[in-house]
Amino acid sequence: QVQLVESGGGLVQSGGSVKLSCAHSGRPGSMYPVAWFRQATGKGRELVSYITWNGETTYYAPFVKGRFTISRDNAKNMVYLQMNSLEPEDTAAYYCAAKVYGPADSWLPRAMDYWGEGTLVTVSS
Repeated sequence: QVQLVESGGGLVQSGGSVKLSCAHSGRPGSMYPVAWFRQATGKGRELVSYITWNGETTYYAPFVKGRFTISRDNAKNMVYLQMNSLEPEDTAAYYCAAKVYGPADSWLPRAMDYWGEGTLVTVSS
């Protein structure tokens, strides 16, 4: 199994920045696509960004509006999400997830194979 652990969340003022980290393990010598999702109070889980195993392809949801950057360091088994110009609407629990089995042809939450426990980001107004 693949294990994922998020870190870096916390309280930040509107307009500030946070860098989230996702440490993933369980498949030594093998990499796979990783995505970031978020879930705000009273809302469903939504895709924020994803990155392919070698970083060749990245995706950002429209609400990112150029503010976030996803990256990975496979030598360290780490995926990062740099979030700048944060807004109160970005307040949510942020999760990293791995797509391990089959083709990465869907990025709905139900298509992901493994999830971390999440890290909370709170943006104050």
